[in-house]
Amino acid sequence: MIAFVSGRVAAAGPDGAVIDVGGVGYAVQCAPATLAGLRVGEEAKVPTSLVVREDSMTLFGFADDDERQVFELLQTASGVGPRLALAMLAVHSPDALRHAVASEDVTALTKVPGIGKKGAQRIVLELRDRLGAPSGDAPRARPAAAGAAWREQVQAGLINLGWSARDADAAVDAVAADLGDGATPPVPVLLKAALKKLSK
Repeated sequence: MIAFVSGRVAAAGPDGAVIDVGGVGYAVQCAPATLAGLRVGEEAKVPTSLVVREDSMTLFGFADDDERQVFELLQTASGVGPRLALAMLAVHSPDALRHAVASEDVTALTKVPGIGKKGAQRIVLELRDRLGAPSGDAPRARPAAAGAAWREQVQAGLINLGWSARDADAAVDAVAADLGDGATPPVPVLLKAALKKLSK
C-alpha cells in the first residue's frame, strides 16, 4: 500500500492532483476540501489510499491520516465503494460522519448524492461500532481557494458528487450571490452551502 506521497504539486484539477515524487507523477483523486489545500508548484505531503480493481489502480488522497482512515472504514459497509466514500467526505468531515453514525442521523447521511434512506440505515447499522466517537465538534478549517477559483472547485465537486452541470451552476451562482463582497470562506464551507441550496 502507498501510505502517502510527498513532493511538488505538479498539477491540480477539479477532482485530483498530480504529485511529482522524484520525477514520477502520481495522480491522486481528492475531495474538493483536500484540493483546496494544494498549490501547484509547492511541496505537499498527502496521505493516500490505493484502491486496486481488475481494470484499474486508483490513488485517493486526503487532508490528513484521520480522513484516510475514515475513507477506508466507510468502504467496509456493504454498498459503499471508494467513489461514494469520497463523496461522503466531500459533504461531511470525518467527525461529522462519526457523529451522524453514532446518533443514527439518517437525514445527514442522505445529503450525500447516491445514499438513500435504506442505504443510510445500513451504513449506520454496519459502521456504528467501527467509526468511533467524534473527537471534537469544531470542523478543521482548510485554506480558502484563491480568488474566484473556488467556483470551479465547488462546481466540479458537485458534478463529481452526482449533480448535473446545470444544477451545479445554479447552486454556485446562488452561493456567490449570498457572499457579496465579503471574505471568501474555505471551499468546504462553500461546497456545503451549495449542497444546502440543492437539497431545498
